[in-house]
Amino acid sequence: MKNRVSFVLIFFLLSLTINLQAQPAVHPSVNIKALPVNLTQFQMSYFIDTSQEMTFEQIQKQPFIPSKNEITLGPNAKTAWSKIIITNDSAQALRLFLHNSDAYHLQRVDFYETKQGKLLNQTNIELDKSGHKADIFGGSAIFSFMLAAGEKKTIYSKSVTFSHQWYSLELYDEEHSKRALVSSSNYTALLVGMMLALMIYNFFLYLSARKVENIVYALYLISGTIWVALSYGLAANFFGIFSAEILQFNSTLYSMPSFLIIFMMLIFGTKKRHPKEHIALSIILTILAAAFIYSLFDLVSALKPASTLAALMMTVTLGVSISLWRKRDPLAKYFFLGHSMFIIFNMLAVLYYKGLTESNQINSHGVGIGILLEALMMAFILSYRIKTLESIKSAQVELKKLADTDPLTKLYNRRYFEKASAQLITKSQIANAELSVVIADLDYFKAINDTYGHHIGDQVIIEFAKIITKQQRPNDIACRYGGEEFLLLVNCNVEAAKNIAQRIRSEAEKTIIKTQKNEEIRFTVSLGVHPLSCEDDNISEAIALADQALYNAKNKGRNCVATLS
Repeated sequence: MKNRVSFVLIFFLLSLTINLQAQPAVHPSVNIKALPVNLTQFQMSYFIDTSQEMTFEQIQKQPFIPSKNEITLGPNAKTAWSKIIITNDSAQALRLFLHNSDAYHLQRVDFYETKQGKLLNQTNIELDKSGHKADIFGGSAIFSFMLAAGEKKTIYSKSVTFSHQWYSLELYDEEHSKRALVSSSNYTALLVGMMLALMIYNFFLYLSARKVENIVYALYLISGTIWVALSYGLAANFFGIFSAEILQFNSTLYSMPSFLIIFMMLIFGTKKRHPKEHIALSIILTILAAAFIYSLFDLVSALKPASTLAALMMTVTLGVSISLWRKRDPLAKYFFLGHSMFIIFNMLAVLYYKGLTESNQINSHGVGIGILLEALMMAFILSYRIKTLESIKSAQVELKKLADTDPLTKLYNRRYFEKASAQLITKSQIANAELSVVIADLDYFKAINDTYGHHIGDQVIIEFAKIITKQQRPNDIACRYGGEEFLLLVNCNVEAAKNIAQRIRSEAEKTIIKTQKNEEIRFTVSLGVHPLSCEDDNISEAIALADQALYNAKNKGRNCVATLS
């Protein structure tokens, strides 16, 4: 009994298999009910001519594989045929337009119009040859044909590529055909425009910082812009230049990631700070550089492993950014974010090219969007790094200023005065100008400290420093020489210096400082003035003589200006 059941089951399966094999292949068809015709998604079928030598008569007899109208077949399908069966179910004759919107990157596009297997019309477009091409508009190849009411035709399209086979076919009436041609390059133009804006921004960053990484970033932007323009047909749409004529520029597919890796090395300082990550980046950079050099001699062959190398590059660079983030590099998290966006949008593009996601502007332009987002983050990283370096530089300037400045009065200290005075003396000797030294000492300062406390004493010193600053001219040098003693080196003769000293003395005499108890504190100052001739470069001797003049002022009863003469 079991044997009978098994025999019946086997017989049934064999019969089913024979019946299935006997069924004729069902080819997808496009049925047009009425105007308008705006078909950007429909079913067709394709065939890969691996020999690349089949005639059209031979192609008509081949088994076509059902597919969508947007197709990606990879590098091993250099010659691909599409078959579209179209039936006009409307009550009027239609003039239709078949677009191959990705023709700009192809070597050749052919169209064949047939009815019941008979060839009615054909168009052959050789894109690898220069000259006017009547059936090319922008980056799209256009084939027009008539379809009478109730009529059924089969349109064949042959696509020959240099390396990777991918294309999209759309079917329009005349009005929608014109609209499609007008809007076909809007998104690409936007992407390229933003890349150009980043180039201008980077130029100003370079003027500000003069860093090598700005140059590398510029080269990355240039490579990325060229690649986007080639990938989405901008050159064809705006300038009528096709990929066949500028095929070699596809080498940017290797130069762009190479500049990205060099940018990482520079921005993160991997050679000195992160040797393990530097080795990983160096290895992938070497591979990409070798592929780029190879592409200069045989581009078509060099592009075959492009997808594999791109995946390897993204894996290594993403891993390095994660590693540097874990090591708390302040820029790593920003690079990781930008690079992740690049990878995500590239994955969306890959899924789109494989027909696994719906067609939309984000998926179809995923690579360009990813490049742009990563470029934006790289620009932010450059700006952030410049800001950080400027902060460090500003802090160093501030530290230097603190080292040269008296913390209480904000005047220069004695150490800086000695250095700056030597420079001023040299300038005066060249200009044959006169200099003078003014030394000032607060009268009875110890008594002020003892009576009112050091807080009031400090306030007196601060107020007197303000008086000196007010009377000081741009090229004069003033410093707190020590305690309650102040020193000025002024660009004038001794008579003018005495006038400056008198103004300082007078202003000090008028100054009133109030205590917390509302007591009024007054103070006076004695000053000594001595000339410094242009032949004399001994500032110490001039200061000593000015100090003797100050001693004379003290002996005269204080609150006065004195000289040795």
